[in-house]
Amino acid sequence: METQPVRCLILTCGNTLRGDDGVGPHLASWAGQQLGNVAGLRVVSRQQWTPELAEDLARAETAIFIDCSLALPAGTTILQQVAAAREATGAQTHQLDAGELLALAKSLYGSLPRETLLLTMGAGSVEIGEQFSAAVEAALPGAQALLEDTVERLAGKCRG
Repeated sequence: METQPVRCLILTCGNTLRGDDGVGPHLASWAGQQLGNVAGLRVVSRQQWTPELAEDLARAETAIFIDCSLALPAGTTILQQVAAAREATGAQTHQLDAGELLALAKSLYGSLPRETLLLTMGAGSVEIGEQFSAAVEAALPGAQALLEDTVERLAGKCRG
């Protein structure tokens, strides 16, 4: 169990062996190295979000989910508020999206972070391979800067 309060929880998902789907784990690794001095920051990277993460989420003051999407143009990065879904419908499959995981945290632990955001990057290819598409590769510095600014903003809002 964590002894230091989690002020900002970063939850990423993706498969590093599926091209652009690995952007979440890549950003998690980068955040762990570059933002490690931010008090109360915790970074968790998984291939998929599972119900076991609900407790960590319920205990965090703020949270940033990071994932890729084939619905966005490759390399497009968006940051938006994410709310709890009406119910965690994916719990039966052991795979949840951000809203479902928030709903599960609320249902099981009666608590949610006071601010939750979803950073999504458009994926160009999720074919087998460890290389990012050119569009995602070019967008990574901007996504890193956005993540850094967001973590610093959230950490500044947290009680100290």
